[in-house]
Amino acid sequence: MKVVVGTQNRDKLREIKAIFADLPVELVDLDAFPQVEMVEESGTSLRDNALLKARAVFRETGLPAIADDTGLEVDALNGAPGVYAARFAGLGATYSANVEKLLAAMEHVSDERRTARFRTCAVYVDDSRELAAEGTIEGHITRIPTGENGFGYDPVFRVAGTGQTFGQMTDQEKHGISHRAKAFGALHQLLMRSVFTNLNEETPA
Repeated sequence: MKVVVGTQNRDKLREIKAIFADLPVELVDLDAFPQVEMVEESGTSLRDNALLKARAVFRETGLPAIADDTGLEVDALNGAPGVYAARFAGLGATYSANVEKLLAAMEHVSDERRTARFRTCAVYVDDSRELAAEGTIEGHITRIPTGENGFGYDPVFRVAGTGQTFGQMTDQEKHGISHRAKAFGALHQLLMRSVFTNLNEETPA
């Protein structure tokens, strides 16, 4: 079963493939469908944006689609950058530009007030259903980037209870606990109870 992932971000695709490794699906990204134009993420919530992307991919390809949206909620910034995490420093911003803006905005915030969380909403859309699941993880924003792994804000997000940023963790360590792992893990369960159960029932003995 081929499923299109609504992203051109190879880092994100790699994470999702690892989480879905045991499902009988072939995950392909939008590089395989150059005719699909990315929709404007105009929603006011992560769920809205994820559904906008997945619906557009399904409409243009005719194949089941999954998509997600992730936000970084920093308490000292009243929940910002939130749904604008990927473009905090402007449209087309690089990872480093977003991190630099975040650290500059928090330059005078005390250590105890640097609490934050990552939140991901992952969705699946086909011709008969829309499924959605969410995952969160708590942490703190560090004062300097630490670690060379991961992407985005990973080097400045110290995961609560670990003493490490995502940037210091291996892929396996991160995939076991991350917000995206939790969201797609929950979506995985929804798919097993819905999509793949139905497929098995429809297959002749």
